[in-house]
Amino acid sequence: MDTEYWDAMYRGREQVFSGNPNAVLVAEAAGLPPGRALDAGCGEGADARWLARRGWQVTAVDVSGLALRRAAAAATDVDGRVAWTRADLLAAPPPTGAYDLVSVHYFPLRRRPGHAALRGLLDAVAPGGTLLFATHAPADLARHGEPGFDPADYYQPGDIAELLAPAWDILVHETRPRTTPPSAGTRHTHDAVLRARRPR
Repeated sequence: MDTEYWDAMYRGREQVFSGNPNAVLVAEAAGLPPGRALDAGCGEGADARWLARRGWQVTAVDVSGLALRRAAAAATDVDGRVAWTRADLLAAPPPTGAYDLVSVHYFPLRRRPGHAALRGLLDAVAPGGTLLFATHAPADLARHGEPGFDPADYYQPGDIAELLAPAWDILVHETRPRTTPPSAGTRHTHDAVLRARRPR
């Protein structure tokens, strides 16, 4: 799943995603006071735009330049509130302690020895800030994953909660039914969600 993989996916369709923010983000972040946010794997930018419209200053990161160009073209009403950034967060961690919200939605975060990429995202959460991690539920991944795809190769919320405990406050750790239709070509019906707050 390198840059070429993602660029090819976006080239295959004029619009890959619905243009609406992820339902988990809306449910879990609506009550947070706006600050600085990192949208990891922002894709076509719906989450970043939603945050920016609510007063957040957003760094929206993706490896696909094509996705970022689409995202920026659709974001004319939030000029100056979103920094569209091409980067590989698996190889280059974000700044430490820089964000009041680190939002990681359906970002394919592969397990690595020492958890280097994951720890980079966790370390980016400022004291008192929030980590919001959402992915397809393991049962959905097992039933509907692509050939050769093993869900056990990727982090789930439970893995992350174990790394955070007991220092962080685990506010939400659950599997819940999706409230919006899955993306075209997928059949995922449940989300696995983790929301945690870093102590001050």
